[in-house]
Amino acid sequence: MPIRTFENMSEKLAESIEDDNSVTMLDVLQVENQLEEDAYAVLGASDDQNCTYNKGYIRQALYACKTCGSNKIRAAVCLACSFHCHEGHELVELYTKRQFRCDCGNSKFDGKKCNLEKMKSAVNSENKYNQNFDGVYCVCARPYPDPDSEGDEDDMLQCTICEDWYHSKHLECDDGVPADNAYHEMICAGCMREHNFLWNYASKYAVSKKSDTPEKNEEVEVSKLPEGCQMPNLLSVNTKGSCFWIEGWRNALCTCEKCKSVYNAKNIMFLLDPKDSVQAYEEAGKLNKQESQYEKGMKALASMGHVQKLTAIEEYNNMKERLMQYLQKFADNKKVVREEDIKEFFSGMESKKRPKVTVPTYCR
Repeated sequence: MPIRTFENMSEKLAESIEDDNSVTMLDVLQVENQLEEDAYAVLGASDDQNCTYNKGYIRQALYACKTCGSNKIRAAVCLACSFHCHEGHELVELYTKRQFRCDCGNSKFDGKKCNLEKMKSAVNSENKYNQNFDGVYCVCARPYPDPDSEGDEDDMLQCTICEDWYHSKHLECDDGVPADNAYHEMICAGCMREHNFLWNYASKYAVSKKSDTPEKNEEVEVSKLPEGCQMPNLLSVNTKGSCFWIEGWRNALCTCEKCKSVYNAKNIMFLLDPKDSVQAYEEAGKLNKQESQYEKGMKALASMGHVQKLTAIEEYNNMKERLMQYLQKFADNKKVVREEDIKEFFSGMESKKRPKVTVPTYCR
């Protein structure tokens, strides 16, 4: 899954309305539906009005503020705080991170208080930060999008364990990366080296880069496992590079006391939590959505007569040009497009659509 940024989402919306006469109303509704799906997936059950601090350490959409982070201290900002405490700031969208609590207003912000939640501890000791909070990713430690990149930007994949993002060309996969629909999660080469016992499971639950099917490599015996342990006692010979896992692979992880002590020691007990995965988080977010704008739009189109549809198309073409101009200022200033901004735009459109009518009065 490629990494997503505020700038990319704004550009995608602008591009979707830029192809003048080649874009139909149905196209617009479909694009908007995809944007809605992406937003629900990324934001999950996030609340844009209330800070998540009191929910404790949870998986959530997070942001790093470069404007407030001039002292190079890494800090996590929740969705609501990105709107209400860091409006107009340069934000780095981090997608989601597990077990994070909002830092906004704590000791990392040099006295700047959170506008939404005043009672916060000085630090969130359980937060685990990585280089993404500095705005760089992968083993190459480059920003995304990379201003020095030539040609198309390489897609980036998120590691299940370290949660950093990696260019596909830096995953140490000589055979290439499987198709998107062939695997469920990816663990980077660095994490596979650190947690090399996971290769035991790869012999049964990993996806081959070439065939996009579970690995069928030659296998060798390893030392006898403790009685009652369910970890496979066969190790795949191919134990290099990143590993791509089929759906349900976590269910195969052994939960004997010996293995759980290993997970604890390596701080990866979260692999046993069925709600931990990004996929579970995204599905929960999609379940929270109400009737989409796409569904509402299709119902509205179906109820229109021929003349109404022609009028609507004319109105749409007018709106398309104005919206493109309106969004450009956000892209130029690297600002987040908020719900209030969209309401302001359509409020302005409404006033332009309805010219003031003066009813003449006559003396008798």
